[in-house]
Amino acid sequence: MALGYECDTRFIAAHHQPAVLIDLAMSRGIDSHQLLRGTGLFYEDVSAGRARVSPAQSLMLIANARRLLAADDSSFLFGQRLLPGHYGDVSHALNHAASLHQALDVLQQFRALLCPLLTPRVLHDQKQVHLYWTDSCGAGEQLRFLIEANLTAVVALTRRLSGNRLPWRFHLAYAQPRHVEQYWVHLGEELAFESQMTMMSLPIDYLHQPWPTASATAGQVALQASQAQLEALGWSRSFIDQLYEHLETHIRDPLSLERVAQAFDMSPATFKRKLHKHGTGFQEQLDQVRKHVALYLYRMKGYGNEEVANYLRFNDTTNFRRSFKRWTGLAPSSLGQLFD
Repeated sequence: MALGYECDTRFIAAHHQPAVLIDLAMSRGIDSHQLLRGTGLFYEDVSAGRARVSPAQSLMLIANARRLLAADDSSFLFGQRLLPGHYGDVSHALNHAASLHQALDVLQQFRALLCPLLTPRVLHDQKQVHLYWTDSCGAGEQLRFLIEANLTAVVALTRRLSGNRLPWRFHLAYAQPRHVEQYWVHLGEELAFESQMTMMSLPIDYLHQPWPTASATAGQVALQASQAQLEALGWSRSFIDQLYEHLETHIRDPLSLERVAQAFDMSPATFKRKLHKHGTGFQEQLDQVRKHVALYLYRMKGYGNEEVANYLRFNDTTNFRRSFKRWTGLAPSSLGQLFD
């Protein structure tokens, strides 16, 4: 299979998402030389529109901005400006989405162009649509900044395009931060911290409600141009995304590092090195996917412990319970806490 982009792949236009953060920092008096230190970027190249940066360089920029700004609202203000953005055709495609359903499709299909560092994934049941997020390239210490920014970006986008503030509810997979008031201001008060997944949810009725500003013709032309841009890059997702989706597809098969490395047409040693480069390992990725699938089966399919264990090919429920507690910190019997 053709591998997706990696943490050191230079493909992100520096005058797109990185420039949004650069402009925010400079508007608050931050010196551009300090801001760009260690990123390999020069402001002149960014403003000339000729620089391309890797996810690792983007993450260094975020680290610098966080340190220099030293403000609790930085990620949220960054997120307010992210979508639909000024990224050419793909921003036009998003701007002309006819509904939330179409906007989420665009966000997923063109994630390499719209949100290259954090991957949006959509699930829905009969009552709700859920948008959850996974790390694309090994964000490390910048992960929470990215989560805050991307959640805010989707809230701001849907409010702008629908004409209303939609009643999103949020689950955050970390403890409540000291700056929780920023969440209240930018996301609302429907927040659950220390959850099992980072996810935002909305009643399903909002998924197909028509949005007033869409132009079907302009949107279609922009989608075609965006697809051509994606094809020119040669991939639409990251290597870590590809691994997540391979594991998810084959979650009921016997999975080992050696088998998956073979599916990716590389040696186990090379595969391990690639994962290590992204700050992760095979077991960590497999456990994450198993956890997500188990939570999906419990929450949306209404499966019991034995059914989930059987689906995931565990030989006995005792072994499954032990593994489930390792993934979540909770026993399956604590289901009430899983989705608080």
